[in-house]
Amino acid sequence: MEKKELTHKIIGCAMKVHSTLGNGFQEVIYQRALAIEMKNQGLSFLREMEMGILYEENHIGKRRVDFFVEGQIMLELKAVIKLEDVHLAQAMNYCEAYNLPIGLLINFGSRSLQFKRVYNVNHPDNRKY
Repeated sequence: MEKKELTHKIIGCAMKVHSTLGNGFQEVIYQRALAIEMKNQGLSFLREMEMGILYEENHIGKRRVDFFVEGQIMLELKAVIKLEDVHLAQAMNYCEAYNLPIGLLINFGSRSLQFKRVYNVNHPDNRKY
């Protein structure tokens, strides 16, 4: 599945979860519901996948991404009233640290679902942009 199509499908799953549950729950509740919805839609994923972070080819730590979907897309979830620049920076840093071309930042905490596609500008797939 092409990345654009895949991110569209993930966002659709998140929209269904948000329209069903609304806002106001803790992040883990949305994470569990989204896992069910993505499974129902036939998406494969790893949840709370631990990935190493490298600096100049040296392992300097680990971080867990909320979801790693179809072996291609990093998905970071939030349940806050408003997304802040720090949330966007975090998602972008994950894409760079894991050498992924694209990821998604999804916020279930606002009245309307918020989502942003985040890009690793240093990834070869994105150099043309």
